[in-house]
Amino acid sequence: MQISNKPINFSNLYIYFLAFSSGFSIMCIELLAGRILAPFFGSSVHIWGSIITVFMLSLSFGYLLGGKFSTHSASLNRYGAIFIIAGLTLLPIVTSSVWLMESIFLAVEDSRYGSLLASTALFFIPTIVLGMLSPYSVRLLVKNSNESGQVAGKLYFVSTLGSAIGTIITSFYLVMWFDIDTIVLSVSLVLSLLGITTIAVAKMNASLSKTKIQRDVSHA
Repeated sequence: MQISNKPINFSNLYIYFLAFSSGFSIMCIELLAGRILAPFFGSSVHIWGSIITVFMLSLSFGYLLGGKFSTHSASLNRYGAIFIIAGLTLLPIVTSSVWLMESIFLAVEDSRYGSLLASTALFFIPTIVLGMLSPYSVRLLVKNSNESGQVAGKLYFVSTLGSAIGTIITSFYLVMWFDIDTIVLSVSLVLSLLGITTIAVAKMNASLSKTKIQRDVSHA
């Protein structure tokens, strides 16, 4: 009995690790947003107000979409696909941020609305995708309704802990050691690799379950 539970326990721990990673990534990108917008719009309080507003709104939409998406045949395969999509949606921040902010800067005179528009264009979509991960994680971890509150509490603790550590590491170290494009590309790569690994874990668990069923049938 204990042997059959190991893959499930491993999967649960892995999902908690992924939730930690998503929280880390969200805060890493949010902190970098200020550095990305600063050359064009400055770094005053209304610039940060624009950034925080966009991130909070996009996360709220992500939570809604992730919760809805998780009700339709939730699986590690789809969970991994969300990570891959999140990684890919970060790439335009590197490839298109300069010309996009130049265009907005020239078109919108007021830096308040210019920074709000630039933040939306660069960070709204990837943050929505990252926001989908938390409710999807809860859906994968909850096995029955009685434990849903406890599981959600643990998961949001782990995710928020990842956000706190991501804030410290990004602001204290990463921005000192690397340029912004390198950090964003690294986060994109890590998210994509986590997604690919998650899909591989799903296939491994499916293979183990199939082997166990075949063994049980042969012994029956």
